[in-house]
Formats: sequence, C-alpha cells, structure tokens
Amino acid sequence: MYGAQLIEALRHRDPQFEFFGVGGERMRAAGCDTIVDAKDLSVVGITEILSHLPKIYRLYRHLIKEVDKRKPDLAIVIDSPAFNWRVARQMKKRGIPVVYYVAPQFWAWRQGRVRLLRDYIDKALVIFPFEERFYRDRGVDATFVGHPLAELPPPAIDRNDYAAQFHLDPAKRWITLMPGSRVKEVRMNLPTILEAAAQLGDTYEFLLPVAPTLDSTFLKGLIGQQCIVLVPESLPALWHSRAGIIASGTATVEAAMMRTPFVMVYRVSPVTYRLGKPRVKVPHFAMVNLIAGEKVVPELVQTDFTVANVVGHLQEILPDGPARHSMLEGLTEVKAKLRAGEGSGGPAPHPADRAAEIILGMLKVETVPG
Repeated sequence: MYGAQLIEALRHRDPQFEFFGVGGERMRAAGCDTIVDAKDLSVVGITEILSHLPKIYRLYRHLIKEVDKRKPDLAIVIDSPAFNWRVARQMKKRGIPVVYYVAPQFWAWRQGRVRLLRDYIDKALVIFPFEERFYRDRGVDATFVGHPLAELPPPAIDRNDYAAQFHLDPAKRWITLMPGSRVKEVRMNLPTILEAAAQLGDTYEFLLPVAPTLDSTFLKGLIGQQCIVLVPESLPALWHSRAGIIASGTATVEAAMMRTPFVMVYRVSPVTYRLGKPRVKVPHFAMVNLIAGEKVVPELVQTDFTVANVVGHLQEILPDGPARHSMLEGLTEVKAKLRAGEGSGGPAPHPADRAAEIILGMLKVETVPG
C-alpha cells in the first residue's frame, strides 16, 4: 500500500518515471513491474525463516540481476529490514542512491543495527514521530514525513449498505477480527480469537478482513462452521465495528485511525519468543501505545493471550463507559501525533507527497505544477 501511494505521488509529478522491484497487487496496479511478489517474502519468526532461506535468497539474486540489467537511478526500500538492508548494500556497491521508506524498527530491538542504515542508506523517510530523533542521534539522515494511514478518510459506504453487501445484521454490534497478514501468524493467533468470538456469542456479528497476502480458502479451513463473515477490506469493517481483536502490527494503526477500540493480541512460537523477548528495548508491544507513550489499548502477548483475557477486555470497551471513552480519547491523540504538521495555508500534505518531494530533490527532478 505504501509503495503504491508513493508510485502514484511520483507519477503525478513526472509521468515518465518507471518502477520495478518487489511488491504486490496494489503496486502492480499503480504501475510497478513486480519481478518479485511480496507474498513470497512474508515469513514471521526467528526459527520460521530458516526453511524459507533458499527461496528468499533465490528471489534476492533475481532482483539484483534485474538491477544490473535495468540500472535504476534510485532505489527505494520499504520496511522488511532483513531483506532490504542486503538490497541496499548491493545498491551502494553499484553507486545507486538508496531511500528507506518506512524505516526498520531498530529502536525496538537490535539497536546496534542502525549502523546498517548509516553505511548503506542515503535518506530515511520515517513514519513515526519519535523515529526522526532516534535515527538522527545515531548519524542517519532521517525525516519524519507522517504516517500514510493518518490521512485516510472514513470509508464512503454507510452501515446499511455495507450490511446488505455482506449479509450482516445492522441491528447487531460488529466486531472485527484481524489475526495477521501471514500464514504462520494467523495459525498462531486465529484459533484463540475464534474461541473468544464463540464465547461472546451470536449477539455480535464477526467480520474478518482477508489480507492481500492470504487466501480466503485457507481462512475458511481454520474457521470451519463458525459464523465469521470474510470481507475484502479492513478499513470499512473497522469503521463500522464496535470493537476489534487485532494482531500486533500495522492493523493496530488502522484500527486507531478508524477510532475503533480494540484489544491487541499476538503469539509466536515458544522458541521465537524466548529468543526475541530479551532483545526488546521498548516498554510496549502495541504501536498505538508506543506512539502515545502510555497504555491506550490492552496488550495480550504469548501466555497473556487467552480466551478469558480477550473476552474480559472486550466486555470493558464494548459498552459506553469510562473504559471505552478513555480508549477513544487515546486513539484520537495517536492519530494527531501521526500527522507531520500542517502545510502552508492548507491541510497537511499526504506523507507519500512529502516523500515524493524529497525523492525528487535527490534526483534533482523538477516537479510538474499540479
């Protein structure tokens, strides 16, 4: 999504730009020649990645060969640090400037790896407000451009039309379930989420947005006979839902932007958790809580992620009352912090537009008035 937004912002300024690399459906639709599909790089966990390494290395080599063939003027790497710092290193060897958009969360763990950005990155475009100072203090040229999700408008479809489209009962309260975007994390998170939904009962409708990296047949196999409605997009589901059960990750920011109260959950394999937990350098797991600097939403991670805990926290925020009101206030403050400031004489430009202007400056390309 971020890549597609950036492509569109750059193309708006100069239609002659050409793009190729790693991406998914949205980047292809925006005009990127995706020679490596992002789905093939979607692996979670320290131990889980081992079996995928041969395939990932093969895709990496294929990408570098295309770079040597096409000789790009600039490389933009997005998130995925384990893969992208290696790509950045190869670009640097070839004298190709590198921009990191959505920089690695090295502030959360493995802070020593910031040197990789110093060595191989020409510019970091960060999407969380605290990241600019963190990276600049460590010698990285970083600029906070705002979070792309902070500028998302509410979905246009109203509740009754949405209900009719997906055969939902508009008289019931809806709860959105988001177990993750990768097969491994869905297998770890969804069973407990489904048990919690079953315990809450048919007083509610349960919506499960299908992430672009997942297959609906796979999800249906895990859901079985349980009454869960699969929907294609997350934002309308969150916007019209009373609450959510959301796996840690970008989905928590989406829920915050839609001002949907939620419970954050996450589980990895016991080995991955034991290896990773001592390296974590931040006080919270949920991105919403990190941005707020306090606990806005409950975090149920690993052994705390139980059916009883999920249901208990949901029952606090589903009805009107102090707990729900406090969370809504916190989510509103988080959204405000994710904006990069007001533009001169008007609303703040979209983060992709800010990023595009910086990139054009690096390429010394004049923008098309627009």
